[in-house]
Amino acid sequence: MDDHADRPGGVAVREVLSFCRQCMGMCGTVVSLDAESRVVGVRGDRDDPSTLGYACFKGLNAAEAHNSPQRFLRPMKRMPDGELAPIGLEQALDEIAERIEALVEADGPGAIAGYRGGGAFFTSSSVMMLPAFLGALGSPKSYSSVTIDQSAKMVALGRLGLWPPGRTPMSRADVFLLVGANPLVSVSANGFDTRNPTKRLRAARSRGMKLIVIDPRESETARFADIHLQSLPGEDCAVLAGLLHLILEAGWQDRAFCERFADDVEALRRAVAPFTPAAVAQRAGVSESDLRAAARLFAHECRTGPAAGSTGPDMAPGGNLAEHLIECLNIVCGRYLREGDTIEHPGVIHPRQPIRAEVIPAPRWWEEGPKSRAGGFGQLDGELPTGTLPDEILTPGEGRVRCLISHGGNPASAIPGIEKVERAFAALDLLVAIEPFPTMTTALADYVLPPTLQYERADLPIWLYESLVSPEPYTRFTPAIARPPEGAEVVDDHLYFWGLARRLGLTLELMGEALPMDEAPSTRDVLERTARSAPIDFADLERAERGVFLPGEEQVVEPGDPESPHRFSLLPEDVAGELARVAASLAVPPLADERFRYRLAVRRLRDGNNSAGLALPSIKARLPFNPGFMNPDDMRDAGIETGDEIEVASRHGAIRVRAEADPTLRRGVVSVSHGFGALPRDGAKYEDAGVSTNWLTSTDASARESINAMPWMTGFPVSVERVHAPDAPDAPDAP
Repeated sequence: MDDHADRPGGVAVREVLSFCRQCMGMCGTVVSLDAESRVVGVRGDRDDPSTLGYACFKGLNAAEAHNSPQRFLRPMKRMPDGELAPIGLEQALDEIAERIEALVEADGPGAIAGYRGGGAFFTSSSVMMLPAFLGALGSPKSYSSVTIDQSAKMVALGRLGLWPPGRTPMSRADVFLLVGANPLVSVSANGFDTRNPTKRLRAARSRGMKLIVIDPRESETARFADIHLQSLPGEDCAVLAGLLHLILEAGWQDRAFCERFADDVEALRRAVAPFTPAAVAQRAGVSESDLRAAARLFAHECRTGPAAGSTGPDMAPGGNLAEHLIECLNIVCGRYLREGDTIEHPGVIHPRQPIRAEVIPAPRWWEEGPKSRAGGFGQLDGELPTGTLPDEILTPGEGRVRCLISHGGNPASAIPGIEKVERAFAALDLLVAIEPFPTMTTALADYVLPPTLQYERADLPIWLYESLVSPEPYTRFTPAIARPPEGAEVVDDHLYFWGLARRLGLTLELMGEALPMDEAPSTRDVLERTARSAPIDFADLERAERGVFLPGEEQVVEPGDPESPHRFSLLPEDVAGELARVAASLAVPPLADERFRYRLAVRRLRDGNNSAGLALPSIKARLPFNPGFMNPDDMRDAGIETGDEIEVASRHGAIRVRAEADPTLRRGVVSVSHGFGALPRDGAKYEDAGVSTNWLTSTDASARESINAMPWMTGFPVSVERVHAPDAPDAPDAP
């Protein structure tokens, strides 16, 4: 029993099992509640069968969030004086619906857009409500954090083709190659077991799994690596092409798999021929011997186990090509499940379907369907690229976005080009934020609708990506175990969408069926409908306090059609062009520009999750602002000491940060965490809020990828100059 009287909310009187929904970890927790059922403490559940007692600092401070004086407890409306003031829930929904109806009548449904962030994706009862609302309205303007993060993965699959059985899982891998990923801190990586990630990695290493990490920093994950390629950020394409060059030249490819399922292997070999170890070493700053050793370990000494990338390559220049080359490594080396292999997670919430060993040809989804008005970009998984959203708002003409509903996200902080984003959001006729705390987005919102927090609502783990959360067929249900603070007028997120739809005469569809619109569905009703394909009765799932590893018949990969002509497209024309441009740059020294002699690397922090929670006192005490990390040797050569103010500048803007030595960071790199800062108009001091790295970025065509309009947010050239010592007068956080 946790009975510390100094915890927020009072003295604990009972403990209840639940799970955390702060990130992809979905860690099992024991929640301490007081006599009024308010959260007063959280600890990891040592008996949780999935996450084995793990819980991070963010999750352990949930009591502080639930009881925060900064929390929005009633709907808020922007008043004529510019301030937010409380408004009744029904009145707020009436007014919002009336304004949406007027905008649709004037400019059509395309005037209404929606954005989903982490808070939406981690709320299983409402994650599909915004797409359902936009679909009922007839608007294609759906955006999310997915397309301002790792949408390069969808581009790669769209150009290569898909293999339904998926990659060899980590549990059966004898090697794992991670590119720009630090799952021991982010608790997120494509295929990495993040259920207590350090313990799972130690277990994999103890059974013999090798680890290769490509990262400019000796990260917490890289410290476990057998080989660490500490390349310059933004040079992942060169390193990956160099690995493919060595593998194909040595004949280490899986010939049988390639002959049956892959086109253009020989063309790929010719295309990567310029990426010799010497050329890659010069361009990316890695040693030739380490590059050779990595290729040999991955493709020759080990026979199973995938390569996977994360935000590092995906948010950098060439992100789409980098993800394509990562998947080429998996294809060339045959790192996929085959006919007869057991599928570890065949589906729990998602219905189980036959999975066959055959290629689904490159679908290139973005070439069909709705296109963005700005740049003509197509959809990825039903969404338009978030990088185009500011231009969709600012570009006049038919179809201009005039209303944005932001659900559980902070797009004003997430989208690069901070001045343009502020200008765009201020130009909206209506901005609605479903958000529990003040953010850069709520500072611009016309209405703020506060949702319940995680322990105040019933939930399932993030079912959209259930096989990434758990490699085994596991899920769990948690009821609402805590009560909102006294006097709060907050509701579960899905009720906001249902209430607006009912007022607009719309019918929402969920899981392929219409929701009743005469009476609001309970959260349990929505979750039961969501889990209707699960091989367990929902009532039984409710009774399993620590969740269930679902029994059932073992599912294996079925034979593919032997007559199928479909094969992976390793080198389509657009990829060939991108790869040729990288090859042409090999002879150019990467830090040759006398002005921009460094590369920027954004980084995850253990105590924060993007911008979420950074204002909480316990987190702010540990992370008052975001420093500029540098290698100590670079600092010495530049006459910079820890605590000095430095200016980091790109071709688009500049920021000022406090320098901090980081011996784990390679030379030639400055690393600054994203998610900090305030709107330009607020003029916040760096010491109070940090500074947004989006002063250094842009959504212009010269600073983003093709196909997905992904802005470059890391890996681009910057300059670093010492401004003054810490005892000098404060400087503004941005020019």
